[in-house]
Formats: sequence, structure tokens, C-alpha cells
Amino acid sequence: MTDSSATVRPDRRAELAAGLAHIRTRIADACAEADRDRAEVTMIAVTKTYPASDVLALAGLGVTDMGENRDQEAAGKAAEVAAAGVRPRWHFIGQLQRNKARSVVRYADAVHSVDSVRLARALASAAADRESPLDAMVQVSLDGDAARGGALPGSADPGAGLEPVAEAVAEAPGLRLTGLMAVAPLGWEPERAFARLAEVAGAFRAVHPGATGLSAGMSGDFEIAIRYGATHVRVGSALLGMRPTLR
Repeated sequence: MTDSSATVRPDRRAELAAGLAHIRTRIADACAEADRDRAEVTMIAVTKTYPASDVLALAGLGVTDMGENRDQEAAGKAAEVAAAGVRPRWHFIGQLQRNKARSVVRYADAVHSVDSVRLARALASAAADRESPLDAMVQVSLDGDAARGGALPGSADPGAGLEPVAEAVAEAPGLRLTGLMAVAPLGWEPERAFARLAEVAGAFRAVHPGATGLSAGMSGDFEIAIRYGATHVRVGSALLGMRPTLR
């Protein structure tokens, strides 16, 4: 493996190391307060808009999980990182168009944002030739706002109800149903959002006992998400600094 630290400016590596130490302390403290094992929580470094050199630096600091939300950026970045001899676990966390499914399954290890039966089927078709199944989480809409994505809990909608989407994932040979993901709705306090998600997750696990993953919480609210059972927290700006402006 290439020494990733050699490709990164020393000052940037030091900055990332300091941010990482702070985030790790926050996660450990949140787990202790919630009486949870720290090993139950995976930190995903959300590297969207940040360069591949930051991914290499984070990998050199022991970060194993990276998150991206735009295929047009992520595909090239993943290839650049792989060319440097580094292979983190890539999580696709943004809304995904079906026509991007074939590209995403080439580099992603997990997709957190499956929110329709049609997307589940597109991913399943694209993942059919993978050596191992693609981990898939069903994104839950906590407020019913279709514009922000998410399957609808309690809905019988055959295309976008939570259970039909979950079944489409669970039945696909190329996919592995691992749990649920949610984003706190605009205007909702994190406490309200993650309490609601915990309710949905409890009912979901009764039907899908193996799907115990819960992707929730970002830089400003992941402590609350951990209190309500998050197993994956998505951390961007608190770790990497102010995000560059998207072009």
C-alpha cells in the first residue's frame, strides 16, 4: 500500500488529525452517556467536495469509512484513491438517480439512500455481477416530504412505502438489507427526529431482525442520534473544516 501521508501537506494532515481526535472524543463521550459500546458506532467521514488527498490523509490516520453523495464527484475520487493504493469503505449517502446505479455499484460498498422499489431494482440489476452483495439501507422519510427523499413508514404505496422498498432490497440477490437511514427534516429539532426514527427502527427490526444498522446524525447533532441508537454517524464539516463551495 502506498504511504498516503506522503501525498498530503503536513499542515493539512495535522489539521485533520486534530479534527479527528475531537470527533472521536465526542463519539466516545456520547456512547458513554448513552451506556453504549463505542464499537457499535461507525464514523463516516463525509468527503464530498473535499479532494482525494483528504481521503488519503484520513485513511492514513485510521479512518476506514468515507461518504459521498454525488456520483459524478465520487466515482473519480474513488478511482484516484484506489490508484494511490488505498481502499476505504465507500458509503453513498445522497439521493441517487436510477441511471447512476451502475456507476455507483462499481466503487461503493454501501448505499444508504434506497427510497423506492424502482431504485432497489436498478441497484440489484447493477450489482448482479459483484463478488459480494452491496450493503443497502432504506432511507426513511420522517415527515413525508418527497422532495427530500425517503420511503414512507406505514404506507402501502407499492413503490415508495417503507416495507415494499425493504422487501425489494431483501429479496435481491445482489443486495444486503442492513438497516435504515434518515435525515432530520427541516424545522425539526434533532430530538424529535431521532426519537421518531427510533420508533420506526424498532418496528422495522421486528420484521427484519438482521437489519440493525441505523445511519443518522451529522456534525451538529450526532450525539443525539447516538442516544437514539445510531450505528453510523455522518461527519463532514466538524472533521474536515468548512466545506468548499459546490460549483
